[in-house]
Amino acid sequence: MNTNEFDDIPPYNDDSEIEQIEILRINKPQFIELLQVGFEAETVEGLRAYFRAITERLHDPNDELFQVPQGIEDVQFGKPYLIAELNQILESFSIERAHYYIERLIKSVREVRTNGINDINLNRWKQYEDIYTDSLWQIDRRDSSGVHKAGYWGNFIPQIPNQMMRRYTKPGDWVLDTFAGSGTTLIEGQRLGRNTIGIELQERMVEQIRELVKAEPNKHGVKSEVKHGDNLAVDYQALLAEYGVSAVQLVIMHPPYFDIIKFSDDERDFSNAESVEQFLEMMGQLVDKVAPVLEKGRYLVIVIGDKYVKGEWIPLGFQTMNMVMQRGFALKSIIVKNFEDTSAKRSQKELWRYRAFVGGFYIFKHEYIFLFKKR
Repeated sequence: MNTNEFDDIPPYNDDSEIEQIEILRINKPQFIELLQVGFEAETVEGLRAYFRAITERLHDPNDELFQVPQGIEDVQFGKPYLIAELNQILESFSIERAHYYIERLIKSVREVRTNGINDINLNRWKQYEDIYTDSLWQIDRRDSSGVHKAGYWGNFIPQIPNQMMRRYTKPGDWVLDTFAGSGTTLIEGQRLGRNTIGIELQERMVEQIRELVKAEPNKHGVKSEVKHGDNLAVDYQALLAEYGVSAVQLVIMHPPYFDIIKFSDDERDFSNAESVEQFLEMMGQLVDKVAPVLEKGRYLVIVIGDKYVKGEWIPLGFQTMNMVMQRGFALKSIIVKNFEDTSAKRSQKELWRYRAFVGGFYIFKHEYIFLFKKR
């Protein structure tokens, strides 16, 4: 695809926001006591009346359940999840079954059980409805809330680093993005309380990233730093030492898809590789550079798509995947993410459909998210 075909197409800017889940901050000891009283109900009808009253209280922001004095521990729930748990108790057909659900809910309030890599409470795994676990991501629009912008060609949607950081890091962890682009990973990391370091070759983008990160609230007080330079020339051990750490817990790479988009005239730019083979060699060198600073047992994420060359489909994604596996990483997942609408194709859908008929090919509507684990 020759990018000059689309020079006159304006950048996409979707100002709509992704719907946020309401979080309830509840007085923990008072809530536990309230649930325990439910065991005293002698009939299913009495139990249902009691828990129906609790459910109604959750809709009143002035209820004493939401009053958490200083020194008192709180517990936080997504409102839809907590209501669903209470409804399960309400819908029980026997006292015994209701008691089982009450005990389970009390346990989820008292105990936090994680796998050590993230802060997902496995005692409340149903709460995380907005975290994907399927390998097909059908996302109709990008998150453009806060300072996120979509005007930079080739930047990935914020949902990708958001999902990856929530699944494979916990607050305070360190994330490295070797192709910082417009700063999407840094912005999401700052929102989620993850320390992030980005490397970006284009100086003009470095300044934009710094401005965006500065404009995004840093309520967790984490580091969100972007370094200008060639990601193949960076001394990553020395870079991390500047921050007093020796390893990162997650690496995210969203390289150019070879030469589909020419990001600059710099010969060090991966989009200026002379061939697919050279592009893969550069990617291999980069993986070798960052592997030593990725903590053992932690994850490397590569977001990449395929391309056409002279009417032939080039499986660039799978070629990159094989290159990483040859370096000893374990492949954990292949995620296929659709993209229904792109800046390049938005106003030329009919033209692309015509080209597909003429050329005998299918139009790209997906890219890959490869998830690797360092052995």
